[in-house]
Amino acid sequence: MIRVNVAITNISAERFLDIRKPIPPIQISTNINIVNMEKKPDGTLEVPFVLSINYNPSLAVISLKGSAYAAGDRNEIDRIIKDYEDKKPPPTIIVQSISNVVFIESVLISRTLNIPPPIPLPQIPQGQAPPGAKPLERDYSA
Repeated sequence: MIRVNVAITNISAERFLDIRKPIPPIQISTNINIVNMEKKPDGTLEVPFVLSINYNPSLAVISLKGSAYAAGDRNEIDRIIKDYEDKKPPPTIIVQSISNVVFIESVLISRTLNIPPPIPLPQIPQGQAPPGAKPLERDYSA
């Protein structure tokens, strides 16, 4: 079984739009790039990554850099390296571990910059009342 630890080594974030102006409708693009995979002498795997978050129109930009460190069975580590050299996608556990850490951090950064978070917030549907339900009127009784 693979164990993954993620460390962020560089954070860069900037808000371009004046804080007093309302935020227009935006599109947010996120991109996680795995830069390399390197097997260390102690049998672990180092996976440097970069997360880029861009807002369109140009409201802000967030960038996080760091490394994931994977440890586990020697055969699993060797297979991951071989798959990487064969241009196969990295294991889900590594990508998911990186995503979990960087997206939580980016939400905190977006709150600090007072910009929308880079992940979609849950939407509560504005549905109709079920059949037989009372109408939504105020009912006060004493």
